[in-house]
Amino acid sequence: MTEYGRGRGPEPWHPEDPLYGDQGWTGHQTQQGQVPYGGAPQQEFPQEPQYQQQYPPQQQYQQYPEHQQQYPQEPRYQQGQYAQQQYEQGQYPQDPQGQYPQPGQQQYAQQQAYAQQQAQQAYAQQQAQPQPQPVYDSQGWDTGQVQYASAVQTGPYAGVDPYTQQPVTGYPGEAPDHYSTEDAYAPPQPPGRRHLEPEPVEEEEEPESGLLTAGGGRDGDDDGDGDEPGDGRRGGRKGGSPKKRSGMACLVAAVVIIGVVGGGGYYGYNYIKARFSSAEDFAGEGTGEIVEVEIPKGSGLMQMGLILKKAGVVASGQAFADAAAKLPPGKAIQAGVYPLRKKMSAASAVEVMSDPTKLNVITVTEGMRNTAVYAAIDKKLGQQEGTTAEIAKREVKNLGLPAWANNNPKLIDPLEGFLYPARYDLSKDSTPDSLLKQMVKNASDKYAELGIEGKAKELGLENPLQVVTVASLVNAEGKNHDDFRKMAEVVYNRLKKTNDVTNQKLQFDSTYNYVKNQSEINFNLKEAQAFDHPYNTHFVRGLPTGPINNPGLDALTATLSPDHGGWMFFVSVDGNTTTFTKTYEEHTKLANEFQERQKQKNGG
Repeated sequence: MTEYGRGRGPEPWHPEDPLYGDQGWTGHQTQQGQVPYGGAPQQEFPQEPQYQQQYPPQQQYQQYPEHQQQYPQEPRYQQGQYAQQQYEQGQYPQDPQGQYPQPGQQQYAQQQAYAQQQAQQAYAQQQAQPQPQPVYDSQGWDTGQVQYASAVQTGPYAGVDPYTQQPVTGYPGEAPDHYSTEDAYAPPQPPGRRHLEPEPVEEEEEPESGLLTAGGGRDGDDDGDGDEPGDGRRGGRKGGSPKKRSGMACLVAAVVIIGVVGGGGYYGYNYIKARFSSAEDFAGEGTGEIVEVEIPKGSGLMQMGLILKKAGVVASGQAFADAAAKLPPGKAIQAGVYPLRKKMSAASAVEVMSDPTKLNVITVTEGMRNTAVYAAIDKKLGQQEGTTAEIAKREVKNLGLPAWANNNPKLIDPLEGFLYPARYDLSKDSTPDSLLKQMVKNASDKYAELGIEGKAKELGLENPLQVVTVASLVNAEGKNHDDFRKMAEVVYNRLKKTNDVTNQKLQFDSTYNYVKNQSEINFNLKEAQAFDHPYNTHFVRGLPTGPINNPGLDALTATLSPDHGGWMFFVSVDGNTTTFTKTYEEHTKLANEFQERQKQKNGG
């Protein structure tokens, strides 16, 4: 018995069979295995392998070798003795050429023969039972109801339900029954019963209030998404009405959108303004309020402008950078502390800061005497003249001098030579004491770094203070580093006990000027030679009692590494160039030439 509605087999043979063709219901002849629903074709399922291997495998074309080579055998075409008998009995039709059917046609013929046999048996059974007859209304439409006509039960299968009748397993590998198990398909229904009514859908009551729960969704929603499978509507919600948007969610979305648009507009406006408009700037030289602004070392123009803007000096860093970029080469703004007014124009701020004298700093230059340093501190700090000098004299032991520095009571100023040349930034907290301590510390650190204590004896000097003294003489008489090394050689050669030319006198004009607190080139030599003072090298032998200025690094390094050229004399030819000689005769000749030029210069 074949399975109705399964596979590609033929329709039931008898027109009165309940499943015969379904013609007239949808206007299309229903193929076996397809049940129309709503006028649309149903999905066609692949052929169940129920007819495969129903019979003992045997080559189909044993009696026809020409077909055996032409068509390779497949499992679905393998037939048993039953197929062979069908061929022998002549039940399979031949094609127009009189040949046997092809493999596909053969399967069709087998199915036709097998289906005919099963249909005959089913027909006999159906004749023995009441046959369902469709009931039509007055207009000829099927009402979906059936009535059963009595029938005489005849035959061996009388009284058996054709839909539960299953064929007896007569062949090996026969497919199992798909209608009598737990997972069986529903048995086919008559045409009048095939139009299934949709299951009623329970309406879900919408809450009267649209308030949000603490979780962000409506009451009853665990996760608030409502993504359950439903009737095809969005989110699978039952009841038909879509889930309403929360008013709070809309408000949050609106705030986010406004924030993004507003923020983008704000930054876009600032970018366009900074890119295409002139930088904001004040006008004039500023208000009366003065502030101190410190510019660190290595600062760029924009960084300087931002520091000034933060202090309230300029309106924008860009305006200052633009104004400073117009400065001529060699007039760069230095790092340091500047006293500036608030709300200055960028050009005014640049003008003040490009003038080194406007820096709120004290610069100790190389070879600068202490008297000049004291005066500069008094002026920058607004102190009365002589205040810093008095503090230096009174607090000399508390300023941090090394132990070897203050060992001679004849020193004019124990701090001479220990106010190290550098630039010192001033602030509101700066005092004469703090500045002097800082300068002494810098000098002590540098002298320790150069190791002058250990090199004093190597140079034939008595103590480290004499090293500093020689360096101060070199710095006072020389003009450049090459001059410094030759000048140091002159000092060391004149200090030798074998010097019988100058009798160990240095005869440096700078020492006489130091005592007199002056810087004169033309002075009375005889008066200088007769002036008795421990610092006057025209009168005393050897080195002065202490340094005569604050030597710089070049003079210090030259003192520690002299030229060794045997130089004994020197003379300044034009005030800028120094000529060195080894003999007194050469020196006398150069000195006479210098005196002659001086007379011509003075008109005498």
